[in-house]
Amino acid sequence: MPILINNPIQATRIIIIILIITLITSARNRQTKDIFPVFLTQELKGLAILVVILSHIGYFLATDHRFLFPLSILAGVGVNLFLFLSGFGLTTSALKKRPTVRQFYKRNLLKLFIPFWLSLLLFLALDFFILKINYSWTFIWQAFIGFFPTADVYHDLNSPLWYFTFILLYYLLFPLIFSKKYPPLTAVIFCLIGYALIDYNPLWLSNVKNLYGVHFLAFPLGILIAWLFASKASIKLIIKIKPWLKTTGRYFLIALLLFIISYTAYYSGVGQKLAIEQNYSLITMSAIILLFLIKPFEFKLLSWFGLYSYEIYLLHWPILYRYDLFYKILPAWLATVIYLIIFLALGFVLKKLSEIILKKFKLSK
Repeated sequence: MPILINNPIQATRIIIIILIITLITSARNRQTKDIFPVFLTQELKGLAILVVILSHIGYFLATDHRFLFPLSILAGVGVNLFLFLSGFGLTTSALKKRPTVRQFYKRNLLKLFIPFWLSLLLFLALDFFILKINYSWTFIWQAFIGFFPTADVYHDLNSPLWYFTFILLYYLLFPLIFSKKYPPLTAVIFCLIGYALIDYNPLWLSNVKNLYGVHFLAFPLGILIAWLFASKASIKLIIKIKPWLKTTGRYFLIALLLFIISYTAYYSGVGQKLAIEQNYSLITMSAIILLFLIKPFEFKLLSWFGLYSYEIYLLHWPILYRYDLFYKILPAWLATVIYLIIFLALGFVLKKLSEIILKKFKLSK
């Protein structure tokens, strides 16, 4: 249920201080010279899930939206980061060794569905036994195939699952559309499909059209950037730029990127045309990615959250809204910190359970 926050500004300052201290203490010198190493992907995923959680708390759980501001204004950027990194990761992998359609589906869809099914079973059981909520068989079978045409934060079983349907569409289409010889063409096709879907506006999309409309470019952008990073021309360009980034140029660029992120995150275009909101979100996302690319250190805290980001995404909202314990009895800043720790632990458990099931499934085959 929505919560009342005492001293929201003070509580937010305490959380910001705790996050800054934790980030600094978890910072380590960058150990690899790779352009886009795995730890960087995990960091960006960690940042994405943190801003999504804080946004959901600040704008949908708390009655006073000053709580967690300005940490709460990046939810759309977080979703775009997830989509961008999915497109980037799938393309990077396919450029190295393209699997068959069957191999792609078996490997990637199982990783997508197993933690999703486990979380779905958990919340269906909790709603039934604790809240006495009964769902129709139609809803249940649609849920198990990943079809969520609504995103009502206060009434749906788990409203963030609109994203699951969205990313599932990309995963189903990717091996059918991807061209190893012409990745930019793949990106263009995905853009056209997204635009056509929003423009056609089928009935099942009507309740989530705005969400799809703000995010349909991030995945194909990830495909395009992965291709650019893999090209020889981009590698030569990066080699030429690197010496400049070892001097004062790095600090100038960091300052510029921080300004861009702050400005476009605050003046985000929310409430204007979908194209405007999407463009601002993509600018903010791109500036964040570039900032992470040039920083000389890594944040272990973000990497930990990034490692379990998908599992945390599946779990966080029903726990916060339907089964909240801590906001009712603790100061808001302390409850928020405790929930972040709990989500990290639950994400770890769900990921390990999923890996055990996935391993047994593969062995059985």
